[in-house]
Amino acid sequence: MNTTDLSILIPAFIAGILILLTHVPLGMKVLARGIIFADLAVAQIAGLGVVIAGLAGYAEQPLLVQLIAVASALLGAAMLSYIEHFLPEVREASIGLLFVLAASGGILLMSHDTHAGEHLKDLLVGQILWVNNTQLIATALLSVAILAIWRWLGDKLGTFGFYALFALAVTASVQLVGVYLVFASLITPALATHKLMRNRMLAAYAVGVTGYAAGLLLSVWLDLPTGAAIVWAMALAGATLMLIKSGKMAGS
Repeated sequence: MNTTDLSILIPAFIAGILILLTHVPLGMKVLARGIIFADLAVAQIAGLGVVIAGLAGYAEQPLLVQLIAVASALLGAAMLSYIEHFLPEVREASIGLLFVLAASGGILLMSHDTHAGEHLKDLLVGQILWVNNTQLIATALLSVAILAIWRWLGDKLGTFGFYALFALAVTASVQLVGVYLVFASLITPALATHKLMRNRMLAAYAVGVTGYAAGLLLSVWLDLPTGAAIVWAMALAGATLMLIKSGKMAGS
């Protein structure tokens, strides 16, 4: 690996760390609430907002694109809150349907776009290798704000408050790394550590950081799609931790 490769990987790795800062604790809450599809649905709805902004001709106005994406995600948060309050018995099915509608809506909107395939790929797997300093600074500021609100209010946020905070975190990250990696960053560390009683947060961050580091390196060494490589690396890191922990429990 040469110096040029490393210069590309470092901003991408920093982006991954910033995403994990908020997504690990939010992912644990999502897992505890049993709303696994919520992150996919919100990420896809935020992505739909980006698609709409692009088709409306606002692609060269990043602030306006971001505002449209945030508005879309907050609308998704409101729908999730409604589902949890009024349709609890079919909550997962309703959230799954919301995800499918947002995903297929994006495909319909891009059906006459000659670059639809490229845009769809960017939405799903992201372009983490091409993050810039402006994106990193904006994500860092948002991450600090989200963590501060989470620490200050926590369970006092209520259902819509939680979904709104969740929507803001996902909106920023889906534009950096895509829907698949957002889901992996939320669920994999939380799932891999769900049986841990001690040091769970530290172990979850370790799974996420290992996944991003190993995935980025493998993508360069083996010329693999970066987002997909990170997803698999994170899953393998999580599976390894679970096997180690289960082996220790069996031996004790």
